[in-house]
Amino acid sequence: MPFYHFGFRASYPINDKLTAAYWLVNGINQNEDFNAWKSQAVLLTFKPTSRITGQANYYSGREGRGRTSILNPTFPVLPTQPGLSPNEIQPAPNGRVHILDAYATFNVTDRLTFALQGDYVINRSFDNSPPSGINGGVAYARYQFSPGFALAGRFEYVGDNLSDDEVSLFSGLDQDLKEVTLTAEYKFAEGFLMRGEYRRDWSNQPFFLTATPGVLKKKQNTATLGLVWWFGRKKGAW
Repeated sequence: MPFYHFGFRASYPINDKLTAAYWLVNGINQNEDFNAWKSQAVLLTFKPTSRITGQANYYSGREGRGRTSILNPTFPVLPTQPGLSPNEIQPAPNGRVHILDAYATFNVTDRLTFALQGDYVINRSFDNSPPSGINGGVAYARYQFSPGFALAGRFEYVGDNLSDDEVSLFSGLDQDLKEVTLTAEYKFAEGFLMRGEYRRDWSNQPFFLTATPGVLKKKQNTATLGLVWWFGRKKGAW
């Protein structure tokens, strides 16, 4: 967490079991900066044995957007960023978000891997606003049936719940989001991988896009086929 980001990072191995890292990024789940502030993170990675890896992260920054959001717009709103209207938010939010994120990976055998992750978020729209809390968790399992074939499963939950005077941090709506993903992976050769995925998302609120502009639904199913090609001498996580 975040799911994706854009910016700068540096890491330093303290010893053979502990590594520290630092981020300076535009913000949570965004490539372009939605305001004039950067966000920062400190990460600690602990590897007590060759089969167990744990990580604890602290992330903080001003994430309030300078313009209002639009879900499933019915007309073009250029020249603003995608998903944002021309309407500026006044006064501009100046509160901070604080994220505590932890996860652990267990390589039970050479073929079977489990992973768990938990997150807790405290957010304020303004520095004097009451805090809102967001919590989430995910469980993963992956089994390597053969050198070229593997199956994986994932379940995720995010409670994007907030108080009456707060702005949602991630989804723009007060809701409980869940998803299940099943992935089949086949390696044709070293450096060439194919993945097929089926994913089901659902919520207790209408949130997902439909073929009708301005109309949302509570669930969606997606299927994805991806091809990954890599080269070079770099091995392991990037």
